[in-house]
Amino acid sequence: MKHLTLADLGWSAHFAAQIADDPAQPALACRLSSVARDRLTGLSPAGEHLLVPPSDMTTGAFAVGDWVLTDPTGQKVTRRLDPLTELTRRAAGTGAERQLIAANVDTLGIVTSCNDDFNEARLERYLALAASAGCLPLVILTKADQTDDPRSYVRRAERLSPLVTAVALNATDAEDAALLAPWCKGGQTLALVGSSGVGKSTLSNALTDDLVATAGIREDDAKGRHTTTARGLHRTLAGGWLIDTPGMRALRLSDARDGVDAVFADLDDLAQSCRFSDCAHETEPGCAIRAAIEEGQVDAERLNRWRKLQAEDARNSRTLAEARARDKSFAKLVKSVKQEKDRYRR
Repeated sequence: MKHLTLADLGWSAHFAAQIADDPAQPALACRLSSVARDRLTGLSPAGEHLLVPPSDMTTGAFAVGDWVLTDPTGQKVTRRLDPLTELTRRAAGTGAERQLIAANVDTLGIVTSCNDDFNEARLERYLALAASAGCLPLVILTKADQTDDPRSYVRRAERLSPLVTAVALNATDAEDAALLAPWCKGGQTLALVGSSGVGKSTLSNALTDDLVATAGIREDDAKGRHTTTARGLHRTLAGGWLIDTPGMRALRLSDARDGVDAVFADLDDLAQSCRFSDCAHETEPGCAIRAAIEEGQVDAERLNRWRKLQAEDARNSRTLAEARARDKSFAKLVKSVKQEKDRYRR
């Protein structure tokens, strides 16, 4: 890899402003290229760094794409800079933890394919994730060479939200993959998310110098096997950065109400014209959304998907808030017990 400047790595005024009081600190800045259980890997103009987090933080507090400051040795993180964008989800399982997916992503490439993997509800979920994080959404439709009408998939994707740009391509064709260059050049970062087997690893191979293992899909259900097992930041041939993520079996949204409303802005706008401000859009008189459905202007299933995402986000956000409150109460209890012990010792 050639010598990189901070700008090449994606440094911007947003990060410079956070350390404006110390002109020497940019020399200690690194961008994280991988996050493991016990260590971090960062890139800087000086090269690659193996890093450990501060003693009061775990590696789980960091994401691929983060900007951090290190100590003068370049071996220990001293500070995580506030990200420009941050992709998160509620962690899998029964816990209420928030899981970082990636940070400082300019464009979220939502990869699906022109076959049975295409699913409006799943795409809307990823679009809400992008909107809540502040990323530009780009729907990448692979396997365009395996259908007679790839444009129909493009139209279906772009109908989901005015935020959407959709591109249909053949991931195994280098010229087609090059269509994505505008979103991953000049220090820009593109992150790829989507199901397994839709071509994320194939796209990663085409866009970077790295070779990522790929696997086919099952013909009976268009589902694939996981090939990418960890997130990583990779230099693209166009001069930007790519973050490839493992296929997600579940994307549970939390603290994403603004993102959900942005994706369903058409329904949110209609709701402002309902006769009652607390309209549930069911049987109430004067419901603008029900009227639009009856006139064929809105798909009833779209309303159902909006309600489902709103309810899920509210439930998960409430669970996270309750978990934070419990943690805060427990911390106060530990502090009070410690203070009592200190008084006893004196």
